[in-house]
Amino acid sequence: MNINSKVSVIIPAYNEADHIEYSIEETMKTFKDLGFDFEIIVVDDGSTDGTLDKICEIAKKYNNLIVKQNRLNHGKGRALKFGFRFASGGYIVFLDADMDLHPAQISTFFDIMELDKADVVIGSKRHPNSVLNYPLQRKIISSVYFFLVKWLFGLPIKDTQTGLKLFKYEVLEKIFPKILVKKFAFDLEILANAHRLGYKIAEAPVVLNSQRPMGRIGLRAIYTTWIDTLAIWYRMYILKYYDCIHNNNL
Repeated sequence: MNINSKVSVIIPAYNEADHIEYSIEETMKTFKDLGFDFEIIVVDDGSTDGTLDKICEIAKKYNNLIVKQNRLNHGKGRALKFGFRFASGGYIVFLDADMDLHPAQISTFFDIMELDKADVVIGSKRHPNSVLNYPLQRKIISSVYFFLVKWLFGLPIKDTQTGLKLFKYEVLEKIFPKILVKKFAFDLEILANAHRLGYKIAEAPVVLNSQRPMGRIGLRAIYTTWIDTLAIWYRMYILKYYDCIHNNNL
């Protein structure tokens, strides 16, 4: 794909001291090898393990590495939304810091965006060509959540939660002002609104190698995600909270 605009890669990081240096260096190498004009925005989300110090040390080597901090831990969604404020690229990439998903896969996302004339391309664990190495418990949680989302929202996609996504800047510019979820259901809130606005969402296969037995998914995270999911549905279909975005798009 011929990229005629800068790419902004936003990486939220919370207590990733063990992974963050490798993650940033691999991302730098990947986008340099692809020949893109790019910047990397790392948002430390209130880490307590020295993650921020490591990021700042790495930033001394790169003038296209932007470091931002939330003093308190607010959640992945809030960190991504905060990072977007500093993005100057025409394309926005969301990338997790734990390297479960290597950034080299993003070249396929750009190819799919061009071929499918899509506005958004998301990694999908349920894509038939995906290669997955992650625990059975996470697979079960992911499958149950997929059916819940399908039942509530009828989205024409099979996975909202995989941590590698590509957006055209204008999609997020339109949607972000009304986004409320701060944690894991944040992805769903964006994609549900993108779909209602008529933006085309395509799915890409991923190679996922889990670095942790359960990632950051615990019972509290599952409960919070499901409550936030129901709240998104309530705001969308009962309160009509998001309708002002849709009406402004007409």
